Order: sequence, then structure tokens, then C-alpha cells
Amino acid sequence: VAGLPRAMRIHLVEISPALRALQQTTLRGHDVTWHDSIGQALASADGPTIVVGNEFLDALPIHQLTRTERGWHERMVDVDDHGDRLVPIVAPPASPLEALVPARLRQSPPGSVVEICPAALDIMGELGAHLTQQGGAALFIDYGHIRSGVGETLQAMAGHSYADPFDAPGEADLTAHVDFEQLARTAAEAGLRLHGPTSQGAFLEALGIRQRAERLVAGSPARRGEITAALDRLVASQEMGTLFKVVAFSASAWPAPAGFDTP
Repeated sequence: VAGLPRAMRIHLVEISPALRALQQTTLRGHDVTWHDSIGQALASADGPTIVVGNEFLDALPIHQLTRTERGWHERMVDVDDHGDRLVPIVAPPASPLEALVPARLRQSPPGSVVEICPAALDIMGELGAHLTQQGGAALFIDYGHIRSGVGETLQAMAGHSYADPFDAPGEADLTAHVDFEQLARTAAEAGLRLHGPTSQGAFLEALGIRQRAERLVAGSPARRGEITAALDRLVASQEMGTLFKVVAFSASAWPAPAGFDTP
């Protein structure tokens, strides 16, 4: 739509001063406001809102609960006997967070681990309230699982390589798989329409990424190998195509977004 980019009011959630500076340069000339949290951004947004999150939810803090013979206990962090290394432990008292464990997982065998992310559920509740009142939609692309399950997914990345989450705290990026089923349940309770989740590969194929790649190759035949490799990385099942999932939520009166089989 002609003129839309200049008419938009862009709200970015970014806490890194260095990245904010880069974004200011990139988006010079646009109406941009920076925020420290989703709640802060939504409070300043008046009218229909479009929210896009890419690899955002996986960076939110999680809690790990372990099933024992006495119920669900939270895994926490302590120091070893030498006092110089962090180690995981199981807290003695049963955790009140058990209430957030999906019902069908509560009788999992002893030793099972369930990860929950109250921060993501809180954000989804805030989004639901805002989009229901003001109109709009939210799209999230992240890696995770479509159905809630047991298993530990916490991992650390340092220097583009996997690292021990308990080594050098504060110097590695910590992530965990997103539980899209729990997000969908929270969004539905807030009155939003659910679209997906689906795999990133299926989503991009439905949007015509393969046809787009063919046009790029036709215009730049010498880049065929580069374009094909990039396409495979995004949609192939052995690459990002199935590991990454896509989900959208919209206000009830809003149309279904493209890229999903069902509204």
C-alpha cells in the first residue's frame, strides 16, 4: 500500500543499547519507539496492532520441573562442593508451578522433566487482552514443539557452538524450545483466534517462497547455487524447515492470515 511504511508507528522491544543504535540508523525517517518489555509497548499502542516475534519466545526464562515419587519438584541451581561451579539440583519441596504442567503430562513417569515458561504465558495474556480490545494480530516464528511434552531442551550457545549452560554464566546465550500448545491455549482463553502452529517450511511454501526463489534465479542465474542453498536452509526438513514453527493469533473480527491451511 503506497504510503504505508511512512504512516506506520513502529514499536520495538529491545534492551541492548548497541542494537538500539543500529536500529536507529537503519530505521531513520520512520516513527519508531523503543521499549524494554512487551507490556510497555502495548500500553503505548493505541489502535490495531501488528506484533511480530522471531526467535523471541525461546529466549524467555523457563522453569524445569522433575517428576518424583512425591510429586513435581523444581530443578534449581546450586554450587558444587568446591564452590566454583554451578550444578543443577532438585528442590526438596513440591513446586506450586505444578499447576502449570499440562494435565496429560502430570502422571508422567518419575524422572520426567517438563519445562514451563510463565513469562511467555504472561506475555500471551497481555497480547490477548490488547488485541481483543484494539484489534490486530501477532505472528511468532521460533523453534519448539507443537504439542506439550516431556524432556529437557535448555541449551547454551557461545561463539556459534554449543556450550554447557552451567559454564561461564552470563557469557552464553541460553535458549529452550517453545511450547506452542501452551501458548495456543492461553491465547484462546484470552479470546484470540489461533492460526497454526505449522512448520516454517510449510508456512513459507504456502506463501510462495519456491516461486520467489525461481524468479530470483531467473534474474541472477549465476547465483543459482546460493539461492538454492538459502531456500533449502529455510524449508528443508533436515534444516530449519521442521525445527522452526510458525503460529499466529488474531482478533476475532480480523481475517485469517496467509500461510496457514486453516483459519
